Amino acid sequence: MAATKPSKPSVSVKKTAKAKKGASRSRRSALWELRLYVAGMTPTSIRAFENLKKLCEEHLQGVYRIHVIDLLERPKLAHGDQIIAVPTLVRRLPTPVKKIIGDLSNAERVLVGLDLRPAGSWR
Repeated sequence: MAATKPSKPSVSVKKTAKAKKGASRSRRSALWELRLYVAGMTPTSIRAFENLKKLCEEHLQGVYRIHVIDLLERPKLAHGDQIIAVPTLVRRLPTPVKKIIGDLSNAERVLVGLDLRPAGSWR
């Protein structure tokens, strides 16, 4: 019978919770690069920008940059981020890249989609 290797000691829950909290803080203090793809200045596009700006001011004070890309003026830019609908928000930084389609009016879902709030918290 082969001898088994001793298992590694488990990490305490307290350290894991601290690590998650620290990662959350550092993620929020890193620069957030957001791209909002729109097709003209439609009411939906304007609403999406206003909703995004409000969420950023509340949750990412001073550590975000929003680039609004009008695909009517620069349609070739849709290819780079694989945009298939507008308005679409693309979080370029911090990685991984995330995409949210729509006017961003459901704040809780946007926060979860951007990883600013845990997935189970909005229900």
